[in-house]
Amino acid sequence: MNHTVQTVFSPVNSGQPPSYEMLKEEHKVAVLGAPHNPAPPTSTVIHIHSETSVPDHVVWSLFNTLFMNPCCLGFIAFAYSVKSSDRKMVGDLTRAQAYASTAKCLNIWALILGILMTIPLIVIPVLIYQAHR
Repeated sequence: MNHTVQTVFSPVNSGQPPSYEMLKEEHKVAVLGAPHNPAPPTSTVIHIHSETSVPDHVVWSLFNTLFMNPCCLGFIAFAYSVKSSDRKMVGDLTRAQAYASTAKCLNIWALILGILMTIPLIVIPVLIYQAHR
């Protein structure tokens, strides 16, 4: 009686018993074959914008600071615009929006007051010139 013992050593198993879940799945794939689905696979793409646009009104504030600066409103608006820009760069969009809103309000008031102050500066000298003619 010749008994030959043949040991199969697999480096993957390294002495541990094979995983039954793996074998069961391999069996299912072998029995069922490849999946037969006539419909092409569909995909859904969701675009998530990570950066919300918050206008900081820096250019408008700079214009009001240089040209129409009644009661220093343009300069104060410029300071709030820079704060808004800094908060936006850091990622604090809530505070950036709050500073931008304040800058916008100050810019509107600076523009209105600047226009109201510029009109009399043009009209009054013209009226004085016509009166002295």
